Amino acid sequence: MHIIIGNMFKLEVWEVLLTSMRVGEVSEFWCDAIHTGVYPILSRSLRQVAEGKDPTEWHVHTCGLANMFAYHTLGYEDLDELQKEPQPLIFVIELLQVEAPSEYQRETWSLNNQEKMQAVPILHGEGNRLFKLGRYEEASSKYQEAIVCLRNLQTKEKPWEVQWLKLEKMINTLILNYCQCLLKKEEYY
Repeated sequence: MHIIIGNMFKLEVWEVLLTSMRVGEVSEFWCDAIHTGVYPILSRSLRQVAEGKDPTEWHVHTCGLANMFAYHTLGYEDLDELQKEPQPLIFVIELLQVEAPSEYQRETWSLNNQEKMQAVPILHGEGNRLFKLGRYEEASSKYQEAIVCLRNLQTKEKPWEVQWLKLEKMINTLILNYCQCLLKKEEYY
């Protein structure tokens, strides 16, 4: 599992624990119940990933923990019990690797506004290159990622103002490229 420090991982105490470790170290940590309240929900997601299932499959679109109450169960008896009566937990953690922020490819959701704007022409260029190579599925993913970046930036602008319109023009170009990929893949819906 990868944890990016500072990105508000669901179990915040793990971030604190990891920063006290060295690469290759295996440590055992006792955590009070006050720090492990969301562990049953996290554990459910991790178990589903290990089983090859989509961890968001059961998710009803509601806010925060209200999601769990739609079903009154997490689907695992031990986790349901832990949810009802939180307890201190012991975690055994092995730190396999540490990477500096510049050493890994960050996902677009973790970029700030300036980084998103800088990523758009790169993604657009990669999409164009892949399109020319006939790799339409990969090209469409690049275009889609660039569109998401721009839409995110656009939500921070007032509709129909100059900056919003500039972003809209860029989005339209990328959407047309994306549609061209769909046509090449013969996806006509």
